[in-house]
Amino acid sequence: QVRLVESGGGLVQAGGSLRLSCAASGRTFTVSRMTWFRQAPGKEREFIATISWSIGSTNYADSVKDRFTISRDNAKNTMILQMNSLKPEDTAVYYCAARDGYGSGYTTPLEYDYWGQGTQVTVSS
Repeated sequence: QVRLVESGGGLVQAGGSLRLSCAASGRTFTVSRMTWFRQAPGKEREFIATISWSIGSTNYADSVKDRFTISRDNAKNTMILQMNSLKPEDTAVYYCAARDGYGSGYTTPLEYDYWGQGTQVTVSS
């Protein structure tokens, strides 16, 4: 089992920045990929950004490309999401997810084995 704990959410004005962290513990040696999703009220959980744990390759949703940066610290088993130029539409609960094994897809929640509890991000206009 892998346990994920997010931190760093909060309230920020539009144009501001926040940095989210996701700390992994347990059988982290099985993790191949970690990803950030978000879910706004009344909406489905949405893919934001992903990182391959071994290689470090990244991919982003178009809605956050050039504003958000995903990174990882393998030694600390931590994934980071640096969010800049935040917009009110970025308001959501942000979740980190991890999966064992490998696969071609990474944007749907069903592809992930472990989830954090979520952290609220609120961007005021």
